Amino acid sequence: MNPKIRNHVDLWIVLALIIAVLAIYSQARHFEFVNYDDPDYVTDNSHVRPGLTVTGIVWAFTSSYAANWVPVTWISHMADVSLFGLDPGRHHLSNVVLHALSTVLLFLALRRMTGTQWRSAMVAFLFALHPLHVQSVAWVAERKDTLSAAFWMMALYAYAHYAERPDARRYALLMAAYGASLLAKPMGVTFPFVLVLLDIWPLRRFESLGKAIREKIPLLVLAAVVSVATFFAQRGGGAVMSVAAIPLGIRVANAFVSYVAYLAQMIWPANLSVFYPYPAMIPAGNTAGATIAVAGISVMAWRAQGHRYFTTGWFWYLFTLLPVIGLLQVGEQARADRYTYLPLIGVAIVVAWGAAELAHSWPRTLVAGLAGVVCIGYAAATWREIGYWKNTEALMGRAIEVNPDDYVAHDNLGEALRRRRRTDEAIVHFREAARIRPQSVEAHNNLGDALIAQGKVEEGAAHLQEALRLNPDFPEAHVNLGTALEKSGRPAEAMAEYRKAVELRPDSAPALTGLGSALVAAGDTEEGIRRLREAIQLRPEYADAHYGLGIALAGSRQINEAAGEFAETIRLSPDDAEAHYNLGTAFGAQGRIPEAIEQFRIALRLRPEYANAEFNLGKALAYLDRYDEAIQHIEAGLRLNPSLADAREALDALRETRR
Repeated sequence: MNPKIRNHVDLWIVLALIIAVLAIYSQARHFEFVNYDDPDYVTDNSHVRPGLTVTGIVWAFTSSYAANWVPVTWISHMADVSLFGLDPGRHHLSNVVLHALSTVLLFLALRRMTGTQWRSAMVAFLFALHPLHVQSVAWVAERKDTLSAAFWMMALYAYAHYAERPDARRYALLMAAYGASLLAKPMGVTFPFVLVLLDIWPLRRFESLGKAIREKIPLLVLAAVVSVATFFAQRGGGAVMSVAAIPLGIRVANAFVSYVAYLAQMIWPANLSVFYPYPAMIPAGNTAGATIAVAGISVMAWRAQGHRYFTTGWFWYLFTLLPVIGLLQVGEQARADRYTYLPLIGVAIVVAWGAAELAHSWPRTLVAGLAGVVCIGYAAATWREIGYWKNTEALMGRAIEVNPDDYVAHDNLGEALRRRRRTDEAIVHFREAARIRPQSVEAHNNLGDALIAQGKVEEGAAHLQEALRLNPDFPEAHVNLGTALEKSGRPAEAMAEYRKAVELRPDSAPALTGLGSALVAAGDTEEGIRRLREAIQLRPEYADAHYGLGIALAGSRQINEAAGEFAETIRLSPDDAEAHYNLGTAFGAQGRIPEAIEQFRIALRLRPEYANAEFNLGKALAYLDRYDEAIQHIEAGLRLNPSLADAREALDALRETRR
């Protein structure tokens, strides 16, 4: 083909790939953050929320927050906040753009290395629109996947240039791109071995394997340094599972089964889920079958002298999955769709070049037609899969549909329902999570917190104590137990729990809010207000902190400021009846009676059996000489709470006035 025509075709392929990615993933623009990891990475992260700052960049390089050392990813999230605030749709689109960039770079790198257009395009298309890759792209917290992959593909493209004419400058560009990839996510530690495979095919650069490896020593050193740093970060964060928790035998069995499971899901991507629980046991037959399959394919690939694309593709798949195959178990999942983001490129190479070989013996139009049907089918499945990521309820509901015993999904769905004030439904899911996995600290903590909100303080406290028995250093459980102790009339013990939570996590807005409110209740108003302001500074959109500060300011007769905090609470949480009530009280103290009446009415609409709101609404109406209405509301308040302070006297005075 004429080089000019070939270049024009390349351009059209690139444009088609970009359009396909943007078209299929465009729905993510309207998605929310989900409550699974997104709070740690963005919405509740006090270092990311201020946006891109010098302090934040220093923290990114010196912190192992969330059991990860991924400074480039943290900086990327900070940059998004600086550009887009906390608009979740735009954070999602950043992932989509990075995915499109990776797709194009993959095509260009393979195109340069192999000299083929349509096979390289097929691999790029499978990477772009396979349903297994939805998790990496449609999940904001997986920015580390899309960002790391983009730099990884840059390094791959840089190596294609370097292989044509090796020199120090090109090698330096390769090192820089690879280093950035590792600092975004250490998944790519096996990249040097992928380059050795590419040296075998398609580049055919070395006759000696040892010589090919020696050339990669600087890359291997870089990978080793990042691997050690990552291990200590994950172990320090408690993410590395002990052999006692998951025995080595089960890990090895799960590794072989996962290798086969990922292949099966690539062929038929059904019943995908955000989380796959680790099985209690793996049948020996499954392990044996998977081991034989992996070993058999590996032998065939090694001996495939006339089909070296098979050798490169298969061992690309094996090597790149190795860091996350579970021999060193990080987290509780048996496997994860996101782990296939780079590894399945190897399988796609086998498929694309194998199909091209098939076209020599089958009619080309038939092979091309089958390829088209497969691509359209994957694109349709991807579109459907993306839809499950629109919010937490859809995502976790789908996970439970796939596996009713998914305790992580039950727990996260419960959290989402609780946030929407559907506490009864939330408790059902929290109980199910705790039943399925009794050792789940998160499930017991969330169940305890929800039960306390329902007024079942003793039962809730028991679950919180169980959570702390399982993990004494879990700050959220200390905060929630402090709330339970306050409600039980044990303020000193509550204060101790809040202090412990702040000690464990000084940047926790809930912990600082609990401690601040407890200090105010104990009479240390100045220190309490300072703690509450600190919580707001860390997390400006935390409604509870604004409400607590409003109560503290009202108690110290700073009514104007208190009204502002209650108004901010309502902006952040419009269905908070107590915030409306207290704003009404503040308006009343300011002499803004009509506005106070409006707030009391809203509080009663949200909570019809709110005795204090009935009483204060009655008093406000009386102030405007609307005595009949005032009497009705005060009587309603007394029916709800016969011991309501001063209500009986106020009612008698009004009746006397009416005479």
